[in-house]
Amino acid sequence: MLKKVDKHNGIPAYIQIINMIKAEIIKGEFQPGSQLPPVRKLQDVFDVNINTVLKALERLKNEGILEAEHGIGFFVSKKIPISVDVMKKIKECVKKLKETHIDLQTILVLFEEVWKNEN
Repeated sequence: MLKKVDKHNGIPAYIQIINMIKAEIIKGEFQPGSQLPPVRKLQDVFDVNINTVLKALERLKNEGILEAEHGIGFFVSKKIPISVDVMKKIKECVKKLKETHIDLQTILVLFEEVWKNEN
């Protein structure tokens, strides 16, 4: 669910927007090929400057997650780089991690360290 950006959590607003849109795509709320709400509507939902929304959408476009049609809007790419198999593996991993009772922030730090140091 798209919601207001938290302006006090230290994470840049455009990054929060990117993460929210990615989460909605992964959860299936935005299907491949579907159009995102208009930029002005997203501006209202996120409660940020329109340039912040555009920055986030452009980043998602550059990552291949969104496609843009000039004068029409942004669409979820039909070639999303996250496969169903990858999501299945992530869910299995999360389930096992929850069983360890390690808090989310620690797990994120661990993932980041492994990500940086794995070849």
